[in-house]
Amino acid sequence: MRILLVGAGGVGGAFTAIAARRDFYDAIVIADYDLAKAERAAAADPRFSAAQIDASSQDSVTALCREHGITHVMNAVDPVFNMPIFHGAFHAGADYVDMAMSLSKPHPEKPYEQVGVMLGDEQFAAADQWESAGRLALVGMGVEPGLSDVFARYAADHLFSEIDELGTRDGANLVVTDDDGNEIFAPSFSMWTTIEECLNPPVIWEKTAANPEGGWFTTAPFSEPEVFDFPEGIGPVECVNVEHEEVLLMPRWVDCKRATFKYGLGDEFINILKVLHTLGLDATDPVRVKAASGGHCDVSPRDVVAAVLPDPATVGPRMKGKTCAGLWVTGTGKDGQRRSTYLYHVVDNETVMADYGHQCVVWQTAINPVVALELVATGVWSGVGVRGPEAFDAVPFLDLLTAYGSPWGIKELAGDVR
Repeated sequence: MRILLVGAGGVGGAFTAIAARRDFYDAIVIADYDLAKAERAAAADPRFSAAQIDASSQDSVTALCREHGITHVMNAVDPVFNMPIFHGAFHAGADYVDMAMSLSKPHPEKPYEQVGVMLGDEQFAAADQWESAGRLALVGMGVEPGLSDVFARYAADHLFSEIDELGTRDGANLVVTDDDGNEIFAPSFSMWTTIEECLNPPVIWEKTAANPEGGWFTTAPFSEPEVFDFPEGIGPVECVNVEHEEVLLMPRWVDCKRATFKYGLGDEFINILKVLHTLGLDATDPVRVKAASGGHCDVSPRDVVAAVLPDPATVGPRMKGKTCAGLWVTGTGKDGQRRSTYLYHVVDNETVMADYGHQCVVWQTAINPVVALELVATGVWSGVGVRGPEAFDAVPFLDLLTAYGSPWGIKELAGDVR
């Protein structure tokens, strides 16, 4: 296996730190628009090399794959670049993995009722092409989406005979401080992606009397708040509906009556997002502004917001706490009794900073595609077409995740999600 890692940012850097301890591949080419950043990441292991890439160019991806004999492309950049990388990998004859799917577009007339272009629609439209070519595009293989989708497969196969709701629930008690110890606003993940998923209409999948086969609909951002008690000392966190890939992936392979995604954003974060939206600073289309050197230049407001905030890859030394990703499943257990179970993965920032030098959110995201690629390399996971993590056996993944030194947990809960 020869891997092209596109993106040497926070998640890409954590990916290389984890992969450096494994031996399932022959080489990893770390590519970034900023060559110096790629070179710094590549210095960690003699099997790594660095290259410059334009992730917005399908031809750039294809050419780099061919130059280095790449067999698998690992996409670790913002999902705005998904389709050039996705198509570039295909035309180079390589398989493909990403952690977030192609972007959505809200319904033009009823954005908070009906879906428009959904997350992943562009990629699933090419599924027959990938299948005919005998090639695999493993999509949504991060932590959320990714590990939660593996949990869905495990729950369906081993814990439940009938599933009412697959409810992804994410929360944390992370705090970032400045040099004087004062708490500051510093997102632990890509602000560009965070704005995208939090301000778009959340999607819910549900079977109803009117639609017994099930279907997707949308709701307003930050809707249906609920308090969820997260394990391992994190405690109660208010979670709200957020657009996310799990809801688009899970019902394709796992039978359930409802699928949701709720995230513990917190009042401060929600208020900041609302203000950004009110001011138009969440927009991606360029606007003309005065340049410092005179004249004018075109910039994307969202890119400006991302640029003025701390780089998520750098906040680890000033971050404390834990992050939890998991899936709350309700329904009927294998014994015929009602069951409510939370499958989860908790990562402590202090631990992974000491062991890997990367903060917990990007590290938790990065470990899952490394595990998945190892399963693909060894033939434990195999398949063709465009597939989510739910399409594969969950047990080998969870066993290998534990073998990496990052065990998952399971907790029985009282009561149902709704």
